[in-house]
Amino acid sequence: MSRIGKLPITVPNGVTVNIDGQSVAVKGPKGQLSLTLVDEVSISQGEDGIAVAPRDDSKRARSMWGMQRTLVQNLVDGVAEGFKKNLEITGVGYRAQAQGQKLQLALGFSHDVVYEVPEGIQVATPKPTEIEITGIDKQKVGQVAAEIRGYRPPEPYKGKGVRYSDEYIFRKEGKKK
Repeated sequence: MSRIGKLPITVPNGVTVNIDGQSVAVKGPKGQLSLTLVDEVSISQGEDGIAVAPRDDSKRARSMWGMQRTLVQNLVDGVAEGFKKNLEITGVGYRAQAQGQKLQLALGFSHDVVYEVPEGIQVATPKPTEIEITGIDKQKVGQVAAEIRGYRPPEPYKGKGVRYSDEYIFRKEGKKK
């Protein structure tokens, strides 16, 4: 039994869920999202919330059960509150500047990196060394954060680079004389 899959998904006020076969459409104050579930699971809406269950006792159905429930939960959370990732930039002269749907990054290269922000994602720079990525799609928010971090991941000796705000960088000792 999936511990995650057994839990019902509570729908907050202001969020409407439409289930049509294997497709789920969720609409809320932040926007609307939709998802098509795999055929191995079934979805139903009751008075205690949305329930996801495996169709049979096969290994694939049990494997997909918890993941599909989490994907539907992310849709409901996204249209209700949205998702947010924070990045921090460490290094002398490293900085970021948001310009509409573009993010300009100075990361120690001979040129500035200009990142095109995809549709549905907002990027803000409250400080030149901080980047806030917000959106309703959890997968897109995480992907944008990973792509920006990928330009200059933090290195273990001085910790220079782009890192998540909650990330711990394991520091190494430099060479000895």
